[in-house]
Amino acid sequence: MKKFLFLFILTFLLSCTKKDTKINLTILQLNDVYEIAALEGGKIGGLARVENLHKQLLEENPNTILVMAGDFLNPSLIGTLKSNGERIRGKQMIEVMNAMNFDLVCFGNHEFDLKYSDLQKRLNESNFQWISTNSFYRATNGKLSPFFVLQDSTKIRIPRTVTMDFHNKDGAKLKIGFIAPTINSNPKDYVDYGDFYEDSKNAYNSIKDKTDFVIGLTHLQQNQDEMIAKMLPKIPLIMGGHEHSNRLIPIGNCKIAKADANARTVYVHRLEYDTETKKITINSELIPINEQTGEDKKVAKIVRKWTVLLDEKIKEILPNPDEIIFIAKTPLDGRDTPIRSTQTNLGQIVTKGMAFGFDNEVDCALVNGGSIRIDDQLEGNITGIDIFRVLPYGGKVLKVQLKGSLLKKTLQYGKLSAGKGSYLQRHNASFDAKNKQWVVKGKPIIPNKTYTVAFSDYLLKGLDIPFLKPKNKDIITIYEPKQEELNNDIRNSVITYLKTIKK
Repeated sequence: MKKFLFLFILTFLLSCTKKDTKINLTILQLNDVYEIAALEGGKIGGLARVENLHKQLLEENPNTILVMAGDFLNPSLIGTLKSNGERIRGKQMIEVMNAMNFDLVCFGNHEFDLKYSDLQKRLNESNFQWISTNSFYRATNGKLSPFFVLQDSTKIRIPRTVTMDFHNKDGAKLKIGFIAPTINSNPKDYVDYGDFYEDSKNAYNSIKDKTDFVIGLTHLQQNQDEMIAKMLPKIPLIMGGHEHSNRLIPIGNCKIAKADANARTVYVHRLEYDTETKKITINSELIPINEQTGEDKKVAKIVRKWTVLLDEKIKEILPNPDEIIFIAKTPLDGRDTPIRSTQTNLGQIVTKGMAFGFDNEVDCALVNGGSIRIDDQLEGNITGIDIFRVLPYGGKVLKVQLKGSLLKKTLQYGKLSAGKGSYLQRHNASFDAKNKQWVVKGKPIIPNKTYTVAFSDYLLKGLDIPFLKPKNKDIITIYEPKQEELNNDIRNSVITYLKTIKK
């Protein structure tokens, strides 16, 4: 009896002192965030709100990290403005992200829109950890090296992989590895993208035995993320960006998660790992960011500093930038890939606005897809600021008289430029595939006929379409709008046009 009682007490004491082998980790994921302030008249998004959620998650679980799956330095309306004599170029985003204490970020394709000198400035200003599995700096002599952050005259190389350590109250430890491939979407001379597939595999193999498991923080197309998940089936989670619309896709034992662009939503991933059984459980929750989220005061103050600068600049052109000018029941597609490869409803609105600015007294209107810089879809309440985000560089709309032969050549060049910024969004001009000919207002273009066309002024510089310059012999006249005319700024024309169809 005494022996039995002793064993019972011993068992009881051991059970009471048994250590907790489970570790809980929370990851707050953002991707494709170009605007620091809330959108749609303040209804959705806003990084001050995201930071409020971040702090709540930290209170819930100290093992919480904040990550960005690429695309945040460009494009943005604020980024096109000048401060202290130079373009802001993502400086506002770095200041906000520093205040939010981001833990890990990867490159998106739009980070490389910046000139190398501007990108280096942003890297040097950041106080968070970068990771780059396949993107390297290519010097003018062709030599490759990792991108780096310069701190106190010391170059800190951006690593191909990152590991992080976590523990619970009982001392159980967890080590997680990260890989971060980036899509080769808009190549720049100073970037070498390597092979995202092979580089990911090699990076994974270099840390898989040194960690409990590896997670992907990627900026790839969905099908490419799926390739990674199938190639590396032990990865439980891939947090990605690039598509701009939320999704949670199971591939084997892996989840591919992407939130909506501009922090309309974020993903909160709650992971539980048992250090004894090695079992991983992941609960992924898509959370909307809106007026109910609340704001962090510190981050809100920084956001306001930058938005005041933006408001001052915009009000020089538009007296009431926050006025709702249109309600988009169907999303207006300004994403880079569609806007540079096919006709979109947003492209139609821009070109119709250009024609409207000349009282529709033109045969057609053309704008290069690369002038539309929002890389996003607009829906719901559309304000004047939104149109400035669509066309941040502004510019005049020119009324040009030209020969039909040149118009046809220009349209064909734009068609063959699908996928590039020189692809043309069009109004009243289309390609008749059946008869293999270009038509304007439904009629075939006559080579010797004179046509009147509304062009964005950028197109007449010959930078996108080399032969489309004022000195071309087939250009007859060019009319440049006066200061008081709508088409003196393309954005005014589009805004005024939208007001006429406001519902």
